Amino acid sequence: MLPNRMNLSKTTEEQLKKLKGYTGVSPNVSSRIAFFRSVESGFKYSAETAKKLNGSLVLDKVTWLGDTQLVTELVLKQNYPDLDDKETMAAWAAHVEDGIAALRNHKNLLDFTNNL
Repeated sequence: MLPNRMNLSKTTEEQLKKLKGYTGVSPNVSSRIAFFRSVESGFKYSAETAKKLNGSLVLDKVTWLGDTQLVTELVLKQNYPDLDDKETMAAWAAHVEDGIAALRNHKNLLDFTNNL
């Protein structure tokens, strides 16, 4: 399903680090929130608009996904059944990028993360 080592685009990575500065929530945890927020919003990944995954924060999928690993992979498989491992990682990264924008723009970001 997802490869054992995963990374994001440099832009998304920078946004996650900024979010950590504002909230104290680590990038791997905020990426989980962002992923599910994106899925919930109805965002759909498209290979044509995929960004280069050039971020330097390369973590194993257990660290990125934590206890959400199984459900994250099932959601990706359900929504994108024909993607290979690399493309599935690109879909995950696109969802994180889409969801992090919503978190970044959330009016009461500190309240949002404090209620997690």
